[in-house]
Amino acid sequence: MKLILLLTLIVPTLASPNTLRFDREKVLRVRLQDEKQVSIFKDLADTVLLDFWHPSSIHDVVPKMEVDFHVGQDQFQHVQSVLDKNKMQYEVLIYDLQEEIEKQFDVKDDSPGRHSYSKYNEWSKIAAWTQRMTEKSPELISRLEIGRTGENNPMYVLKVGKKSGKNRAIFMDCGIHAREWISPAFCQWFVYQATKTYGKNKIMTKLLDRMNFYVLPVFNVDGYIWTWTKDRLWRKNRAKTSNSKCIGVDLNRNFDASWDSKLGSNNPCSEIYRGKAPESEKETKAVVDFIRKNRHEIEAYLSFHAYSQMLLFPYGYTEARVPNDDELSKISRLATEALATRYQTQYVYGPIATTIYPTYGSSIDWAYDFGITRSFAFELRDKGRYGFLLPESQIKQTCKETMFAVKAIAKYILKNPL
Repeated sequence: MKLILLLTLIVPTLASPNTLRFDREKVLRVRLQDEKQVSIFKDLADTVLLDFWHPSSIHDVVPKMEVDFHVGQDQFQHVQSVLDKNKMQYEVLIYDLQEEIEKQFDVKDDSPGRHSYSKYNEWSKIAAWTQRMTEKSPELISRLEIGRTGENNPMYVLKVGKKSGKNRAIFMDCGIHAREWISPAFCQWFVYQATKTYGKNKIMTKLLDRMNFYVLPVFNVDGYIWTWTKDRLWRKNRAKTSNSKCIGVDLNRNFDASWDSKLGSNNPCSEIYRGKAPESEKETKAVVDFIRKNRHEIEAYLSFHAYSQMLLFPYGYTEARVPNDDELSKISRLATEALATRYQTQYVYGPIATTIYPTYGSSIDWAYDFGITRSFAFELRDKGRYGFLLPESQIKQTCKETMFAVKAIAKYILKNPL
């Protein structure tokens, strides 16, 4: 009886009998050497359902790239034979995906049902936490409902900063892609640490006295809920599309930043489906409207994703360098160096298109074009061993080191007003 109870506490995703299982399914990493191998691999992806982890889509695959993808057990042998036959280098990153999902919950839960900074929290806990934080630190935190999702869930932004006549701010979004759980975990950690260390930590006190941080802990609430109740690997929101069998829009392809690029996907079944129009999704529209309304004070936009250990800046939709490329490189260097001081975690940095892969309709490209020229996207831990399934035992380390990077960016912006 005790064992059953323990498993229930450790593996909350298994609570629902309708939750999709991934027994013996694999995650592979293939290294494609040339155009011929890329072409063969793309043909394979046309015939076999592959769930791309890195890059996000088959369209982004190019020679010399490492490609991480998830494949079902029934298709694994066929995929393996194609890779072997064409002499493609590959390795199996995860042998049993279901096992890895369950192992993600590797931190003991001392207080079941309560919000925790060392564990992943489902949406109901996060929503209650946003209210509790405002009650706990009313002089530093206020909660704003900036809109509702497609399924009518509230989108909460926490305004963090000493209440005064300040007119400088940084906007932060987490959880735009539902399965990237470490991202919302960081936004919660940031709010907690900011308030906890105010008055004790010199840097944080100065930042909160002179700036506000608008923190959106979960951008894609509907998708996030779905990852807890139905499909741990869900990426998009839960909007209905023109194809009744294919649900969801990739919210980070739904912004009005080269949205109509020929390379963007208008296929509702694609993981990077951009939606029927820019800002067609209620979630995107809520964020865009909030930023437009507060544009006079927002000086930077930080978006948090997983995984790859990268700090990226515009543009994603073109390889052309932005006018302040030198400044963004400098800020990125300061931030990644600060991040590495804690656990020596190494990040690379650079423009999205040339550092990771081209993207269209992304939040930080839109923010940049809207005039917020200090816009960055973090790709948090790790580099692929766990991918989207980073164990809870790495949450605190990831959050602590990322905090150093965010502080470095905020300090730079404070010292160098636009």
